[in-house]
Amino acid sequence: MHCKVIESLAEVPVATWNQLNTEAYPFLRHEFLHALEGNGCLGENTGWYPQHIVLYADDNRLLGAMPLYIKDNSFGEFVFDWSWADAYNRHGLEYYPKLVCAIPFTPATGPRLLCAADADREQVIPQLIQAALQLAQQQHCSSLHYLFTHEAEQRLLNQQGLLTRVGCQFHWQNNEYQDFEQFLATLNAKRRKNIRRERRLVKEADIELSVLTGDSATEADWVALHQFYSNTFFERGRLPPLTLNFFCELGQSMGEQLVLAFAGKAGQRVAGAISFCSDTALYGRHWGCLKEYNSLHFELCYYQYLEYCIARGLQRFEPGAQGEHKIWRGFLPTLTYSAHWIAHPSFGTAIADFLRRETPAVKQYASELSEQSPYRQYPNVELNTVPE
Repeated sequence: MHCKVIESLAEVPVATWNQLNTEAYPFLRHEFLHALEGNGCLGENTGWYPQHIVLYADDNRLLGAMPLYIKDNSFGEFVFDWSWADAYNRHGLEYYPKLVCAIPFTPATGPRLLCAADADREQVIPQLIQAALQLAQQQHCSSLHYLFTHEAEQRLLNQQGLLTRVGCQFHWQNNEYQDFEQFLATLNAKRRKNIRRERRLVKEADIELSVLTGDSATEADWVALHQFYSNTFFERGRLPPLTLNFFCELGQSMGEQLVLAFAGKAGQRVAGAISFCSDTALYGRHWGCLKEYNSLHFELCYYQYLEYCIARGLQRFEPGAQGEHKIWRGFLPTLTYSAHWIAHPSFGTAIADFLRRETPAVKQYASELSEQSPYRQYPNVELNTVPE
């Protein structure tokens, strides 16, 4: 086996790369990652520079791969290490560049280490991890980070000496609901009443709702969606990293995995949202509006997509990072994981000590929030398992 670093997925055929993505995870599809590269979403504008690692057999058969980027900032990651960078700076050291194995601008849990179905995973994955560590050292990077990993991969990363960091998001599980009303019936009376009230307020405002997949979206749909998405960034004084061409290309190349939701009033669209789906899960990503309407965000970003999950039998809905208000709408605290290698021995020790203190605090936070579960009867959320 031999590893190679590539600066663009154009160097790997689409089908060859996608054969490794056995879970149909949308954010690791060749089409998604290459669309980021080819439509002005990466590079100097955002500080993400592709350095993907691919692993080949001696006969040049692709055995494994990982999405990898050199970063000169910490934007678009959602596992916040600004304090680590500040500590480096205060000690006269450079935290950037660093290496990040993640999906740019996407805080969605999923695979990060790809392995061919007929390859020996116990050989391929350690090779990929070691190749990334070697690249970090060759490029004089301060650190290497794997973000929003699967638990099984997190254990493998730990075995290779990386540190575990724990985070918390809010996810929804589909307990084989037949329809939205059956889901509501599992909630306590207060939360059930609140959701019905929010949905009623949207209806009483004469808001028209529609949901469609990306392969049926028109150019006008993508223009509208990108306008809503961009407006969210403009309101926060930031430039949107994803371009209109990026969305349009995804609509053509993997539109069946994109789910758009729109809200309109008096014949004019006023808000839009986009989610991505795998075979088993839905991942909420972006939304925006031109005018605020009472409870419209909840309807468009949560309830419309919950109905979509139930209708199609998707097992899980990850609506995005942060947001304790999601608990009252059926999303429960769920631990997330990341893995970290720090080049500087003393800083590595200091960060390891920080993580030993941060981990129980995050678990306690998640445990306390789980007590606010809106469900009438729901098993205790298991929050004690951290990959060792």
